[in-house]
Amino acid sequence: MQRFQVANRLLGEHDVPLACVEQVVTVNDAKGKQKVLCSNQKLKFNPTELILYCKDFRIIRFRFDEAGPQSAKKVCLAIAHYSQPADPQLLFGFEYVGKQYYGSLGERVNGVDPGGGLQMPLFDRPSEWDREIKRTGAAEWRVCSINEGYIVSSSLPEYFVVPVSLADQDLKQYLCFFTAHRIPLWCWNHPNGSALVRMASISDPLQQRKLDQRICSAITKSHPQRSDVLKSDLDKNLPNIQDIQAAFVKVRQICVIEPFEESEEKWLSSMESSRWLEYVRAFLKHSAEVVYLLEGKHVSVILQEEEDRDLSCVVSSLVQLMLDPHFRSLTGFQSLVQKEWVMAGHRFLDRCNHLKKNDKEESPLFQLFLDCVWQIINQYPAAFEFTETYLTVLSDSMWIPVFSTFLFNCPQQRTENSMDFAKSKCIPVGEEKALRFPPVWDWSQQFTPKDQALFNNPMYVGKGATCVQNGAVKSFRRTKKNYSSTLRGMPSSLRNILMDGHDSFTLTRRNSLVSRLKPDFSQIREVVESPTERFFRDWVSRPADLQGMLIPQLLPSHLALWRLYFLRWVPEASIPKGGPVTAYHKLSQLADEVEKLQSQLRQYKGATPASTPTSTPSAPPSDHSRMYFKACSTLEPSSTPEYLSSSFPFSPVGNMCRRSILGTPLSKFLNGAKIWLSTETLANEAL
Repeated sequence: MQRFQVANRLLGEHDVPLACVEQVVTVNDAKGKQKVLCSNQKLKFNPTELILYCKDFRIIRFRFDEAGPQSAKKVCLAIAHYSQPADPQLLFGFEYVGKQYYGSLGERVNGVDPGGGLQMPLFDRPSEWDREIKRTGAAEWRVCSINEGYIVSSSLPEYFVVPVSLADQDLKQYLCFFTAHRIPLWCWNHPNGSALVRMASISDPLQQRKLDQRICSAITKSHPQRSDVLKSDLDKNLPNIQDIQAAFVKVRQICVIEPFEESEEKWLSSMESSRWLEYVRAFLKHSAEVVYLLEGKHVSVILQEEEDRDLSCVVSSLVQLMLDPHFRSLTGFQSLVQKEWVMAGHRFLDRCNHLKKNDKEESPLFQLFLDCVWQIINQYPAAFEFTETYLTVLSDSMWIPVFSTFLFNCPQQRTENSMDFAKSKCIPVGEEKALRFPPVWDWSQQFTPKDQALFNNPMYVGKGATCVQNGAVKSFRRTKKNYSSTLRGMPSSLRNILMDGHDSFTLTRRNSLVSRLKPDFSQIREVVESPTERFFRDWVSRPADLQGMLIPQLLPSHLALWRLYFLRWVPEASIPKGGPVTAYHKLSQLADEVEKLQSQLRQYKGATPASTPTSTPSAPPSDHSRMYFKACSTLEPSSTPEYLSSSFPFSPVGNMCRRSILGTPLSKFLNGAKIWLSTETLANEAL
């Protein structure tokens, strides 16, 4: 069988970033011993095998059959030591960026400008917030700069958006009453004028009522109809970060560490008992409730959380994804993550546990968000420009400590550490005064243009899509009646949904708006519908508008395990020539063929009158295509590539987690390891 795996420009086939190492385990076969190695620990036996448990769900096993016992010890201790740095500036990214982008005179080297040339906003300057205000029509909101230089809050961005009616002086007075000085932040505006806002809790109970009134009054004034403001307490209505982490650990145990036997009832019940999909559903459901308030009731919503840095990131992003088709494009989705996660101060350093300091702070909030996004893509595949491969690669990029996107707890921490490191290493950085890390959104750092084509969804129906009518290329516009009802994921006869509605100021009921099939269709007319129930029933009864609001189906049968992410490295779970990639392969070829035909039509349309229909256009056809798989010519038979499997574009074949092999000699991958280790302080340590 031909092997395939997407190539990463920063990593070799079996390279593991130190930040990706979850656990280091040494084994001695003869003595039957195992030891989990931590930093600065000693190893009393000579290891015959090294097992690396990785955060991207890989298990990589190395054998020391060709290495001496002392070399084996040093390798194991070195990996354990350097995979658990004690300070952010010891992360690999600092040395890499300092050498990769800065020369001896402070000039940029390699012709690379970190963050330059991106076609998306990073929201690190007022002009980019201004454009977002104009894009959403938020006329009564303004960019605030009271945090320039991070003088009022270390976790907020330097620039953010607030109601026009709130003066800077008022905001400065309110700061001390909010946790970590995190005052309300504008997220997004609905076309009807309703706003989505997020804020931390008010730390002073005596000021609670007074501040609530002032904040709500300012948000009300920003609404054209002066509509009400409702508050959603996320800490009361959603799982906490410890529960989410516990569920994720259980899923890792089931999918990777334990033998994979999906057909057994025990495996399925174990997956259910992990509660991971239950938590995914909880966040999707709560986000749908907020969507109803913004869209159905035309009211503004405040998402409140203790520190406004975890659960609110997930919910605010999902709400905007459901309501705004802009965020379903690749560029729009990236700007959404940049705005609601990176600039809003999600604690990536702590939640990813890059420094291995506090396991209680670790929680996979971003992976949970990506799983929620995948569930919506799985139900409405033509509504998104990007693929599940893109989501998987984005998650993997969290463990490559080169990009600023997932490396810090907030923009201020990035700036402070970058300045200190440049100063301590005497790196000339010119007027910037700090190292500039590349954002993960510059995908050319990791992948070739061809591999980046794997991010493109051939089914995407976007505003920019084109079609051909009567030989002319026109903008793609579909009416609602053109959409197939099968996109809903339910037969039309089962479309009726009963929502256990509960319109509340604080959305206190965790199980409100639970969608379920009506048990008795004969009693439908006897049920008195609430406005909430009527809203969702009416929406579900209409064909899906892929450029409008999207609400995911929330029955357990509609939610599935994200196999590509959780099971891609498990050979037993791989389906040769099967899985979603088979449809992706055929659809990509069709999309590529359509693109080629469109190109030919444009060339003929621009030909001179003397040209005949059979003439060949003078310009050679362009080889550029958005699709990874190209259309087959008439002379080539259309067949499925041998390397396609349900794990594509990742390949468990040859991956060193396979249980049927003993492991791979370390000497094949660490040439010169003895010389390298001799230069380290570990070489002089008494073992």
